[in-house]
Amino acid sequence: MTIVEDREVRTGVVRLDGVSKQYGSRGGPLLALDRVSLTVGQGEFVCLLGASGCGKSTLLSLVAGLDEISGGTLDIGGRRVSLMFQEAALFPWLSVAGNVELPMRLKGVGRAERQRRAEELLDIVRLRGFGDKRPHELSGGMRQRVALARALAQDADILLMDEPFGALDAMTRDILHDELERIWREQELTVMFVTHNVREAVRLGDRVILLSSRPGRVIEDFVVKHERPRRIDSPEVSGQAAEITDRLRAEVSRHAQ
Repeated sequence: MTIVEDREVRTGVVRLDGVSKQYGSRGGPLLALDRVSLTVGQGEFVCLLGASGCGKSTLLSLVAGLDEISGGTLDIGGRRVSLMFQEAALFPWLSVAGNVELPMRLKGVGRAERQRRAEELLDIVRLRGFGDKRPHELSGGMRQRVALARALAQDADILLMDEPFGALDAMTRDILHDELERIWREQELTVMFVTHNVREAVRLGDRVILLSSRPGRVIEDFVVKHERPRRIDSPEVSGQAAEITDRLRAEVSRHAQ
């Protein structure tokens, strides 16, 4: 595991110690995650990377409380969590503002406060003036901004993101990288971000956690020390992405043998 000695020590807000997840199936038990140990510090941006089926999304589901661990311990200290998926999953019959207000409405927040907060959040994701639009009137990137605003509406301490930009074109994705980094800093969030894109992971993350092929285990913890803001095509990002890609290829090849 890659270790940098002078890395700033932060309070752990997500702690996994020997966490395993096993599913039952007709062919017998399926071990998705195997004794995963990982600590995410307060305010860190941590990217999870690995081959398809290695358990990245499963890990997010466990942290989000959508599924139960099969072994080990998982502790988020009672902090609030929100989860953003690859698809925006907006309700087409609701306006943009209505979609953002929905988590607050479910919590019983009053109408005036919901509207005020939704307007504020749409301003944060740079969609001021689009509150009365319907999702079908927006581009893919704009819909993801709405989904991000809805995630922020939950006032979560930890933002979990499962390939949120995977379906977008390169330019839109690059713009949203900048926006996400800005919001992460301004809102002082802790982010766990799943991706298949190695350069995206290095572009965004403080650390890149590499998981093995199924069952998922932590096999490398790469610290990203390049100065922010970063460009996805910069030599520094490209160089570390190449290093991580080589390690990922070796793991995929090992599993295929």
